Amino acid sequence: MAERGAGRLLIAVVAAIALAPLALGSFAVGLLDDIGIGALVALGLVLLTGVGGATSFGQAAFVGIAAYASAWLTTAHGASPWLGLPFALLLTGLAAWLIGALTLRLGGHFLPLSTIAWGLSIPLLFGNIDALGRHTGISNIPPLQFGPWSLITPRAIYTLIWLVVGLSCWFSHNLLHSRAGRAIRALRGGATLLGSVGADAYRVRLTLFVTAALFAGLAGWLYAHANRFVSPSPFDLRASIEYLLMAVAGGLGQLSGALVGAALVMAVKNALQDLLPLLSSRGSQLDSVVFAALFLLLLQYARGGLMGFLRRKIRSRAGRPALTAGPAVAPLPRRSLPPPGTPLLQVAGAVKRFGGLVAVAEVSFAVSAGEIVGLIGPNGAGKSTMFNLLTGTLPMDAGSVRFLGQDISAAAQRKIARLGMARTFQHVKLRPDMSLLDNVALGAHSRTRGGLLAAGLRLDRAEEAQIFAAAWAQLERIGLAERAHEPAGSLPLGTQRLLEIARALAADPVLLVLDEPAAGLRRREKQALLELLRRLRAEGMTILIVEHDMAFVMGLVDRLVVMNFGAKLVEGRPAEVRADPRVQSAYLGVGA
Repeated sequence: MAERGAGRLLIAVVAAIALAPLALGSFAVGLLDDIGIGALVALGLVLLTGVGGATSFGQAAFVGIAAYASAWLTTAHGASPWLGLPFALLLTGLAAWLIGALTLRLGGHFLPLSTIAWGLSIPLLFGNIDALGRHTGISNIPPLQFGPWSLITPRAIYTLIWLVVGLSCWFSHNLLHSRAGRAIRALRGGATLLGSVGADAYRVRLTLFVTAALFAGLAGWLYAHANRFVSPSPFDLRASIEYLLMAVAGGLGQLSGALVGAALVMAVKNALQDLLPLLSSRGSQLDSVVFAALFLLLLQYARGGLMGFLRRKIRSRAGRPALTAGPAVAPLPRRSLPPPGTPLLQVAGAVKRFGGLVAVAEVSFAVSAGEIVGLIGPNGAGKSTMFNLLTGTLPMDAGSVRFLGQDISAAAQRKIARLGMARTFQHVKLRPDMSLLDNVALGAHSRTRGGLLAAGLRLDRAEEAQIFAAAWAQLERIGLAERAHEPAGSLPLGTQRLLEIARALAADPVLLVLDEPAAGLRRREKQALLELLRRLRAEGMTILIVEHDMAFVMGLVDRLVVMNFGAKLVEGRPAEVRADPRVQSAYLGVGA
């Protein structure tokens, strides 16, 4: 019912936009043109900031690069405005790639500060280049033309602007519901989460940054040929803040927020410009103050933006989506598991120091195919640090690790994951706003190749069907298929741990590395986990596990490696380890 209602609303919105020029005057149509252009920039910001978590105060600069590029090409060289489009997008994309490569590795508040820096400098550059008309800009830009029809008036160009907006929204919606989109939505979970599924967080963020800039570039090209004049002032830092305000006011979490936010900001801005001069002789100076006050009120009562507020209301009344596993599809390719007893993982003299603290001191052990090995020890023994060394989350200071015959001592986390080592985390790393199905589908990232462009154009549907079939199978495996469409954040901690295991299994691993998987599970859940791990071993899966629940570990593993104060204390079968006096003293307590 909810999907049917959303479909009807979309049809109504599209019909209203299509029919608006027939019912509105020239001024209103011109305002809708500005809203459409602003919505394109805000759409990029919803993807970049709302979904990807990277705040940018410099999007207006990208609008300016595209606008000036097409204006210069068409006025100075007499080129067609349609040739100006690829030229504008090329320059905008190159600029975004260079700026992103220099700034996107910055963390915390440094990234937003860097966007302010280039958001200020690029418009200043426009105003100091003679070929771009310096501060007077470029005028007499040719209008767009379709054969004998000139799109010289706001009413004439209206259809093109909103067609571009519609296609951009369609592309963005497809993107977010794809392999590339799941990686984008996982960016807020950190580089470690993405690395664990074989994705490169920096590359994902850079690609998203360039994509948002290209949306701004489309807006800049339309702006130049709709207004037929460009100057530096519409592309300064204040304009960038206004674009960000559109995204925030509409709702950073929803694509529709870009359209709603652009309409809201443009409408309020125009209303204030008309109303305030009637109330005060200094009305033109007060509009920024009143605008800021209205924005603060919006954040106070609807922090998720207008669409976020409405979505919460609609969700509270909507029923659960239907549970379906989807049509049968050809399964994703599977790895060939090595025969039981084959040397799989060899750790030799691993060392990790944090300043003067030696967290791991020359630890050596091996794991063979088909067995379950437990890594135990008291708190602070270095178990989790050892796990992070094995999976590439932390670099080693000395020693070596070999996996499937390859030296992975200095390998990136994503490379190790792609080789077939999948892990869970001591502190659960799920995306709470993503469904269970999407969280598990993220685990299959390294098994597939669909890219951003293919996703946006819906050329990856066959691969997506395979991914979701694999994800659904893993949810059924852990008994959570009936909750597939619920947000992962609604699950209790113990069940979230099971979901992490399902995500790891979706990667079709050779070695499953589990960091305290039984923590927080109830007795029945632990028993189900125990049975699942035993089934996995029977299927040929190799498992390395860190766990504090001794009863759970002793009844599961083939061998135990005990660590204490960063060093290996003892290694052997569970019964032998339990009887060792050194283990009883260090971990179990004397007389245990």
